[in-house]
Amino acid sequence: MSTAPTGAAAQAWSDVLTWRAPDASRMESTRIQVSGARIKAAGRIVAAATASRPAFSAYYDLQTDDVGAAKRVGLRVSAPERERQLSIARDEENMWLVSSSQGETRAAFDGALDVDMVLSPFFNALPIRRIGLHRGSETVTVPVIYVSLPQMELTAETISYRSVDGGSAIEVRSPVAQTTVTVDDTGFLLTYPGLAERI
Repeated sequence: MSTAPTGAAAQAWSDVLTWRAPDASRMESTRIQVSGARIKAAGRIVAAATASRPAFSAYYDLQTDDVGAAKRVGLRVSAPERERQLSIARDEENMWLVSSSQGETRAAFDGALDVDMVLSPFFNALPIRRIGLHRGSETVTVPVIYVSLPQMELTAETISYRSVDGGSAIEVRSPVAQTTVTVDDTGFLLTYPGLAERI
């Protein structure tokens, strides 16, 4: 398991983070470049077919702004029947432009500054790092753009976070789970019970 640099070197660093699902039917690997609160990431989720969804692979790239809020997310999902692409970008008025094969729409998503992608432990790090939940005790509820996979449907949702044990563990209430995750000292997830563990 890799660890981020400490001290002055911690201001800018890069790594590849990889998680696997407990049932070994799904993995996610993400290359991250961190500069202060800013994150640039390119990752891939690969999932075998289950009783409720087909096999798929999802490629994403993310850029945040200087405070760690999502600025742009590109997504391409390949499933047996087809491949689809989606792009969402936040402007200076905190409105989101959604571009897909169906055209373009503009929406506020209840003021969301973060994007959360179902099945992805990586995207949980965005509000955790932006708010500093990994550095101390705090309870917050944040609006997010929730992305379903492999359907690529976007909905406005809220997720609640409560940091415990000085921030090394965080209780999460999302549209699909209520659990306690663990994070490293940079705010990136180590474990998400039932979903993924970092390797």
